[in-house]
Amino acid sequence: MNTNSLKIYTVAEATRKLEYYCSYQERCHMEVVEKLKSMSMIPQVIDTIAVHLIENNFLNEERFASSFARGKHNIKKWGKIRIVNELKFRNISKYNIDKALKEIPQAEYLNTFHELAEKHWESISEKNLQKKKRKFCDFLLRKGYESNLIFEKVNDLAQD
Repeated sequence: MNTNSLKIYTVAEATRKLEYYCSYQERCHMEVVEKLKSMSMIPQVIDTIAVHLIENNFLNEERFASSFARGKHNIKKWGKIRIVNELKFRNISKYNIDKALKEIPQAEYLNTFHELAEKHWESISEKNLQKKKRKFCDFLLRKGYESNLIFEKVNDLAQD
């Protein structure tokens, strides 16, 4: 790539670009900082723009965490362990993670788990019961569900 083609942004341009970036999808602080670094912004400007975005409610980690938790659970059928790990990876505070998990009603969480588990159990064509159980458990552990839920469910399904 030709270095002459790198766009140089003024603080005002970068601010507008980041307002748009944050307005069409919830973002976490880390994503905003990475985006600004990719635009070759200096640390002082990154801080100034981040403060502007927070003060003007474009950037709100509590709102991000809640939206992330709801979305990943409803759309990707993730369990709480995976959601927590992904939020920690994004440097979200424990307070905001705990608040986000409260967005998922326990009854809905368990219902999603049972539907996903039963559907996956039926889809495994493995004839060897031990191998089938292993595939089932591995799948749900990757999805981020609690091991006690998984083992209870596998024992329940293996009885049928």
